[in-house]
Amino acid sequence: MSTFDDARAWRAQDPDPVTAAELDALIAAAKDGDRAALADLDDRFSGRLAFGTAGLRGRLGAGSNRMNRVLVTQAAAGLAAYLTERADADADESPLVVVGYDGRRNSDVFARDSAEIFAGAGLRVALLPRLLPTPVLAFAVRHLGAAAGVMVTASHNPPDDNGYKVYLGGKDDGAQIVPPADREIAAHIAEVAAAGDIRSLPRSSEYEIADEAVVDAYVAATAAVSPAPTDLTDMRWVYTAMHGVGWETFARVLERAGYPAPALVDAQIEPDGSFPTVAFPNPEEPGAMDLAFAAGTDADAEFIIANDPDADRLAVAIPTRDGWRSLTGNQVGLLLGWRAAQHAQGGSLACSLVSSPGLAVIAQKHGLDFHATLTGFKWISRAPGLIYGFEEALGYLVNPETVRDKDGLSAAVAILGLVAEARTRGESLADLLTRFEAEYGAFASGQVSVRVDDLSVIGRVMQQLRADPPTAVGHVGIDRIDDLLNGVDGFPPSDILRLWLADGSRVIVRPSGTEPKLKVYIDVRGTTAADAATTLRALEDGVRELIS
Repeated sequence: MSTFDDARAWRAQDPDPVTAAELDALIAAAKDGDRAALADLDDRFSGRLAFGTAGLRGRLGAGSNRMNRVLVTQAAAGLAAYLTERADADADESPLVVVGYDGRRNSDVFARDSAEIFAGAGLRVALLPRLLPTPVLAFAVRHLGAAAGVMVTASHNPPDDNGYKVYLGGKDDGAQIVPPADREIAAHIAEVAAAGDIRSLPRSSEYEIADEAVVDAYVAATAAVSPAPTDLTDMRWVYTAMHGVGWETFARVLERAGYPAPALVDAQIEPDGSFPTVAFPNPEEPGAMDLAFAAGTDADAEFIIANDPDADRLAVAIPTRDGWRSLTGNQVGLLLGWRAAQHAQGGSLACSLVSSPGLAVIAQKHGLDFHATLTGFKWISRAPGLIYGFEEALGYLVNPETVRDKDGLSAAVAILGLVAEARTRGESLADLLTRFEAEYGAFASGQVSVRVDDLSVIGRVMQQLRADPPTAVGHVGIDRIDDLLNGVDGFPPSDILRLWLADGSRVIVRPSGTEPKLKVYIDVRGTTAADAATTLRALEDGVRELIS
């Protein structure tokens, strides 16, 4: 079939008048010889948005290589076939699927389409009662004993993106999918797509709206992570939801846990899928926290807490003499790991292999097990004996008994608990960082990212690094390079290069799993924070030269 045939066939089954009209206009322009329209059409139908361990994620629009109602319907039908295939034939009830959605464009539409397809396939379905944070969906899968959960979100991706996250219950314990489940689900989706028109798929509106008790249970469990130990009415802090869905649920958690309400970044507190005040709704991106910093200054705040749009990530900032400073994900992760270790009666700490090696030092000092995993909480959450896990990209799992995924709200409560305890000693978050350094050493981490428009650029850079391995990063020699494509330290083959430097530092290079970026992670350890920072800056310059 030609691109035009593919486009017409897609258009015929598209239930969305917006993307149907978009496709009509593109087809007409391309047939009239518009080269840009023809290139756009080719891009939309030259491939298919891949379903993998991150589920689906991509730009909204018409076509097989975009996020839209046709693609989501096919994905839901494929997942339904997978769940039906592996269901216990002797069970009294059909498998239950929980569906949640955030405030992004079309999230609610994709969620309702999925619920109808699941119900039409004979599955029981509970659609969460309104737009809610991703951690609520992850919690609901375990709380309701569901066979699977679907969260419609693109987390902190650009405004024009959306996505489809899949969790499995049962032996997977409510965690995100990993191989071979992703490949098996993808195969079922491919069969649905090959079978033809989605209009032939059975649909049903006989699905349930989940009871509010599910949200109540999440609020109670999250508040219990660290109830306020003292009267904190004089605590001054700022919160932003980054135009996402975090605030409504977080406000209830704060009230139940006994923490004072924060000053709010009003322009970012309500869900808005257009994200009008930020170019990228990610607290790590330059400029994303500017309004929060201004609000922190106005409120003379002790600290700032931010969630990303689906509230599964957490950012923390503190005041300095030179203005506000965002703590890195590793700094927050190590503080929360320290907290977990101090309260632990055994178990393990875990982080992704690109996160700070400082967590292993904490585990060793407290007699706990430690596990390094591949990137993503689908792996971190499966670490044996897990009591705490984190990833440097602002993700923290502080309550694995209730949520088997990163959770920006429970992590925020844990941070509030740390602040409250520090205040009883007359200390701040900055003082906690100093105490940590004195006990465990000065760790510094940095990241150099290259965002691309053409994903093939990333592949070429990785290929070049393998074909002609570097011998140094800046002025520091490389002792050893681990190519995880070949399988190293028990990791499955992965597109990751790990460089061990002569001074003890570590550099890791990998493509992003969710964004069009090449990411390079740098970790150093110094005798003091200043020493570590100097080493880090030099290595960051060396990395930029290496991948330029």
